[in-house]
Amino acid sequence: MAQVKRIKLGSQGLEVSAQGLGCMGMSAFYGPPKPEEDMIKLIHHAVDTGVTLLDTSESYGPHTNEILLGKALKGEIRKKVQLATKFGISFAPDGKRIVRGDPAYIRAACEASLKRLGTDYIDIYYQHRVDTKVPIEITMGELKKLVEEGKIKYVGLSEASPATIRRAHAVHPVTAVQIEWSLWSRDVEREVIPTCRELGIGIVAYSPLGRGFFSAGPKIMDSLASDDARKTLPRFNPENLEHNNIMFERVNQIAARKGCTPGQLALAWVLHQGDDVCPIPGTTKVENFNLNVGALSVKLTPEEMAELESIATEDAVKGDRYGGLVSTWENSDTPPLASWKAE
Repeated sequence: MAQVKRIKLGSQGLEVSAQGLGCMGMSAFYGPPKPEEDMIKLIHHAVDTGVTLLDTSESYGPHTNEILLGKALKGEIRKKVQLATKFGISFAPDGKRIVRGDPAYIRAACEASLKRLGTDYIDIYYQHRVDTKVPIEITMGELKKLVEEGKIKYVGLSEASPATIRRAHAVHPVTAVQIEWSLWSRDVEREVIPTCRELGIGIVAYSPLGRGFFSAGPKIMDSLASDDARKTLPRFNPENLEHNNIMFERVNQIAARKGCTPGQLALAWVLHQGDDVCPIPGTTKVENFNLNVGALSVKLTPEEMAELESIATEDAVKGDRYGGLVSTWENSDTPPLASWKAE
């Protein structure tokens, strides 16, 4: 297997593998937690292959995914990886999600993540979701202090609007914006991606395989655990899935012509968006990880890119990315700084 190339993410000097590894599904949301020993082996295999950007969050578990990463990265291996985690989503006793971006929370969350991860610094520290009650300047001010203290190296945002990204970047450089980007999630191309590029911010694409949809198509539903979060997402409900299968079948046809899997083709499309983009497909199986790395060898011509984009139009997809009022970049603007009164 060819060694994975390196790319520069953002304008502050961070270098990462051209593809990362999303670790969420190892511990949370996609069915029961997977055996720890197997997941540690998978993480070590990823690093040996050259996939060194590892992505987690305090909310995955909660906390258990960071603990897993801490165990997997004991010793010298820590120096080989770029470890990304996130703060800002906590859970109330009733299971309700709470989004926070106030300084006291950020500091406490960072200290707790460092402890769970067994490390004295975090490479990229993302605000997982924007707290719309706290001006982004206040959030970034605290993150800037954590950078100055050496606890985090680079600052990231996730699911942030263009206006929020601009305001944040004016306080302290944002190195990466993590956003859902795939053949069936292209709304970010209108404003979010151009804003990042104008400001020299790297783009980390999560769910680049459409949460597994482009690997298996509708039959993915047959193998999901009863508590898999995908069962609650609009695009995976039976009526929408039937419609979305039209796109999958067309991607599958092009993949067959190219001699690759549909998942590799969908991932190659994201990889071809530019050297400022790092997709982070998640997996819990070594064989699927190897297939994902194989996407780095799939070369697409401008004509093939155009063909895929003609299939992956916004009206080709039925169902929202998330159900209900889940916070995304579309509703992430924060109040003006002048309105802030510290508690």
